[in-house]
Amino acid sequence: MRRSNQFSRWKNHNILIIGAARQGLALARFLSERGAKVIINDQKQPSELISAKQALADTNVEWVLGSHPLELLKRADTICVSGGVPLSLPLIVEAKKQGKKITNDSQIFLEETPCIVIGITGSSGKTTTTALVGCMAEAATHLPNPIYRKVWVGGNIGLPLITNIDNMQVGDLAVMELSSFQLELMTAAPQIAAILNITPNHLDRHGSMSAYTAAKVRILDFQNSSNTAILGQDDRGAWSLVDRVQGKLITFGFDDPGVGEYGTFAQNGAVYMRQGMNIRKLFDKSIIALRGKHNLLNVLAACAIAEGAVLPESCMEAGVQGFKGVEHRLEFVRSIKGVSWYNDSIATAPERAIAAIRSFDEPIILLAGGRDKDLPWQDFAKLVKKRVSHLILFGEAAGKILQTISPTAKNGLAVTQCQGLKEAVQAAASIARPGDVVLLSPGGTSFDEFRDFEERGECFRQWVMQLPDKE
Repeated sequence: MRRSNQFSRWKNHNILIIGAARQGLALARFLSERGAKVIINDQKQPSELISAKQALADTNVEWVLGSHPLELLKRADTICVSGGVPLSLPLIVEAKKQGKKITNDSQIFLEETPCIVIGITGSSGKTTTTALVGCMAEAATHLPNPIYRKVWVGGNIGLPLITNIDNMQVGDLAVMELSSFQLELMTAAPQIAAILNITPNHLDRHGSMSAYTAAKVRILDFQNSSNTAILGQDDRGAWSLVDRVQGKLITFGFDDPGVGEYGTFAQNGAVYMRQGMNIRKLFDKSIIALRGKHNLLNVLAACAIAEGAVLPESCMEAGVQGFKGVEHRLEFVRSIKGVSWYNDSIATAPERAIAAIRSFDEPIILLAGGRDKDLPWQDFAKLVKKRVSHLILFGEAAGKILQTISPTAKNGLAVTQCQGLKEAVQAAASIARPGDVVLLSPGGTSFDEFRDFEERGECFRQWVMQLPDKE
């Protein structure tokens, strides 16, 4: 049942929401139902947002589309910025100058929810880790004496959590994936906060690694001494933030963190938890279905987070066992004529493509490209030279990658350049031989050809499924 909004702090409040994607739409409904006067502003034309407007047809939301007029600030007390909107937008810059309150749906969710919240961020692995933690927590709801009444998973994955806030109760647990775009505005933090890793990503948005790191660390900066932080000890970027931890610290990594520390690690074919002087086994590594060392780290991270949420090892094991991964993340598509095809469309940075390549021992035909994010490709080029038998480049970034690859293109590496992804799939099909792996792990974003990485991955799957089984 919807909570009474009679005494809502948002009643008659003037709100400007910038961005009419899923975060903006969910927040608009939440605020308008609480009596706020909501304006949604987006640069898209009305013809591009017909379905969005239909979704809010039963509310009193006002729409201003096609541009971002500064005059809107005269009608707004609070500015809510969707994650995909850069803070360099003149409308937001002017709002800051005028001292307007600037926030987003994630901040408002943390302020309003009755739940304990787990927040998970990182340059890579956060969606898989969030999904794993959700599975572990869900297992805990089925115990004879459930630890949590209900588990909610969302944020940057799935639906914005604010969509379901009216159904949440004090005994629930919310597992929230947070991106740097969301965090850079936030002045609130979840009770349990995890930073998995920090490697170069989104520098086209943030401008520098220091600015990108500053956005990520906000998930720790607004915690207090009663809260819990989880950090990856094998990642220099995440571990450099250990001094920013204000409460309890739980680590994760390949090695035992050492006597007196608190964290998960892998050893002798099993996953363990160290608690000070004591070590306990959680489960055998053999139950992990995910490929790659990076996914083992995701499992270790999920167990460390689950420990912070007081989930028993039986629930950790139940969450891991049979977990096949998340769509577009090293997702097995099909086998054709002895060739295995994998969809890793989520790899929108060279670092993520590197992790995917390292997950295979078989000969790899790699599909890479898309749109570059001003990230370094040198390490990618070195690994491709060692591990990839044929590189197929596509999209806007193809030329830049080729320039980086060319000085190192030895050891029999063959390179094919294609206009788009469909052509790349067709080229791979003609090249691949039994025993090969065809891996879509672009290293660039999808925006040169697709709406997002999901659409790119879905098209890849569709085109692969259309390939003939026989000659």
